[in-house]
Amino acid sequence: MSLEGKVALVTGASRGIGEDIAKHLAAAGATVAVAARTEEVSDPRLPGTIHTVAAAIREAGGKALAVRMDVRSPESVSAGVEKTVSELGRLDIIVNNAAVLVPGTIETIKERHIDLIWEIDLRGPLLLIKHSIPHMRAAGGGHIINISSVAALFPGPGPYDNPRKGGAFYGMIKAGLERYTQGLAMELQDASIAVNALSPEGRIKTPGNLFGENSRENPSLEFEAADLMGKAARWICEQPATYTGHILFDVDVCRDRGL
Repeated sequence: MSLEGKVALVTGASRGIGEDIAKHLAAAGATVAVAARTEEVSDPRLPGTIHTVAAAIREAGGKALAVRMDVRSPESVSAGVEKTVSELGRLDIIVNNAAVLVPGTIETIKERHIDLIWEIDLRGPLLLIKHSIPHMRAAGGGHIINISSVAALFPGPGPYDNPRKGGAFYGMIKAGLERYTQGLAMELQDASIAVNALSPEGRIKTPGNLFGENSRENPSLEFEAADLMGKAARWICEQPATYTGHILFDVDVCRDRGL
């Protein structure tokens, strides 16, 4: 199914995985709302803004709109969706990519960081879905892609040979997002709205991924492109709405589909 005439909104799209997914969807013909908080670079470790990504898409011959959106804010999410539909006319695809990884354990984490990861990584996607569904119904259907992680995989019972400490919060949230993906897929099946989860199978050295180990004074800008994520997201959105409820990994999709 062609993406010509479709409108996609991608969160966390000012850099990293979100940027590359936005570019691949645009290359497939979709008009892309590049959504994120960043309008100006304030930290050299995190280059890129919604405006630079939208400009790059347009320079490559695609169509894009920069949309400032803070997924922690219900008002910002609602306003971003309304801006997208008002200026682009419809909404067919949403990609919930914006996320933050909070390090530490339950003994070391600050309470405000518990709120942070919940509000960005899970409540944010739920809010975007809630505000987008009426427009997707009006468009006759569409695709929702929730970006997950291998951290969501359950490690099984112990004892453990190489136990990891830290990162359990991220895995907990992503596991919840995957569970909701399949529950929502059942709820929206009759509306021809497909809901799938997509994860990178391995580490992708994006600005966000390297942030904690990167130097602010002399940052490395040798980042990796998330092309497999972009190709896999494009392929998912090209499928009929009956392709729904899947928990997918970028390497598997690209290998199995010859992308």
